[in-house]
Parts: sequence; C-alpha cells; structure tokens
Amino acid sequence: QVQLKESGGGSVQSGGSLRLSCVVSGDRCNECCMGWFRQAPGKEREGVATVDEEGNIAYRNSVEGRFTISQDNAKNTLHLEMNDLKPEDTAMYYCAAALETFGGPCIRMGAGLEAPNNDYWGQGTRVTVSS
Repeated sequence: QVQLKESGGGSVQSGGSLRLSCVVSGDRCNECCMGWFRQAPGKEREGVATVDEEGNIAYRNSVEGRFTISQDNAKNTLHLEMNDLKPEDTAMYYCAAALETFGGPCIRMGAGLEAPNNDYWGQGTRVTVSS
C-alpha cells in the first residue's frame, strides 16, 4: 500500500501563488506515475500535472507555464508550485499514484487527455482563488 498525504491548499486572490506538497509513504511505488489532479464542484476529476519515473512531465494546457510539478526523492515528497492563480483553478486538489504507468499513458493523464486511472489517492487539499 502507498499512502499519500497532501498539504498546502488555501485561499488566495487572483494572481497569487500556492505550493502544494504530497508526502508519499508506505510501500515503494515502482514505475509509478505520480501526479496532481483536481475536481471542481459539479465537474469531473481532471489531470493537472504528472511525472513518471523517467522524469517525463506533462501539464494540462490551462496550467502550462503557471504550474510546476517536482519531486524531492530524498524526502519522498511531490510538489506542485502554482503561480498566477485564476478563479478557474478553484478545486479540490489530489495527489495520486498509478502503478507501472510511464511514458504515454502517464503523459496523457497529466495533460487531461485520458481519465485519471490511479491506484492510490490522497484525501485532497482545497484551493480557492477569488477574483
């Protein structure tokens, strides 16, 4: 079992920044696609950014250039740096891991081109952006 615990959400004004963190614990996640997903009220959960074990990174178009996903392997932590936040970024943000997923499938999930197909999910952290 892999446990994921997010932190760092909050309320900011449009143009502000937040940094989300996800601590990964439990069993080692082999060949995992790690990523951030979000779900706004009344909408489906969607990919925001993913990174696979080879370092391939993908972002959905609407966050490209504003969000940065990174890993601190020494601390088993996944981060999402979010800058120039917009009201449409308001959502619950989830950290997730998909076992034995890399390359194309991981990239497509991060870009929002495929529905999330993760084996493990965190409980989420809420991000609210006001105009």
